[in-house]
Amino acid sequence: MNFENPADDALRALLNGVKTIAVVGLSPQPARPSYHVAQAMQRYGYRIVPVRPLVDQVLGEKAYPSLADIPFQVDLVDVFRAAEHVPAIVEQCLALHLPAIWIQEGIVAETAAREAQAGGMAVVMDRCLLKEYVRLMTA
Repeated sequence: MNFENPADDALRALLNGVKTIAVVGLSPQPARPSYHVAQAMQRYGYRIVPVRPLVDQVLGEKAYPSLADIPFQVDLVDVFRAAEHVPAIVEQCLALHLPAIWIQEGIVAETAAREAQAGGMAVVMDRCLLKEYVRLMTA
């Protein structure tokens, strides 16, 4: 069974329900795609929570070394890490009972994505959060 992303209606519902996005691998460098996407989503009204060791803050928000270190509820985990890191991130999400994970465009980890779905998470893979937001929510 191959992984399939949610239909547009489900994506709209997900984006409407999200308030806080933990961005795993958020770079403090403005030229990086993770920074650009997170900054844009912040401007659209979402709270961005950087998850990156050895960084104090990004985009004016306190950074945390791991998902487990975030002391408040997160609605969506946006992943900007290579595919080999996704299984461990999914494992953390499941252990923390997080509701949704968005694996960015160009990152494919089918087994981990299916595992997240089987654990009850909403999962989007190999799509850009910002592009999908603009396509579905601003038209």
